[in-house]
Amino acid sequence: MPGPIQGGSQMNRTTRTVRTTRALAVAVLVLGLGACSAESVDKAVGKAVDTTVDETYEVTYEVTGTSVDEITYHGGGGEAMEPELETVTKPTLPWKKTVKLRGIMPPAVTPLALEAGGADVTCSITYKGEVIKEAKGEGMLAAGGCVAVSPIVG
Repeated sequence: MPGPIQGGSQMNRTTRTVRTTRALAVAVLVLGLGACSAESVDKAVGKAVDTTVDETYEVTYEVTGTSVDEITYHGGGGEAMEPELETVTKPTLPWKKTVKLRGIMPPAVTPLALEAGGADVTCSITYKGEVIKEAKGEGMLAAGGCVAVSPIVG
């Protein structure tokens, strides 16, 4: 006849087996549903990340140079995995814009210059007074794009 210790051990094994079986069933269900559409899984992950990491931060974009035709940047709209892009056409240089972003959304600014004689374009992203990304583009088609990792996670 098993004593209390042996009986308790059997009970613990049964409880662990039930928990393991449940976890495995949930994992199979999630993977099975996710296999139907990788895109839907990406969207679900993006929404979960947005919900989890909801802290906001401010960055300042700067663009200098000559003959910049347009500037495209993350302005804070959209979701972390699919940020909305905002565009300024024929900007006056130097150009500067401070935006509020959220969570893991990466700060990004891309100036585009289409100058037959060549262009000289520089962009930077500043967070709390420190430049976290800077890039320079030269030539006939200059796209000196700056993309940084969110300072919330970086």
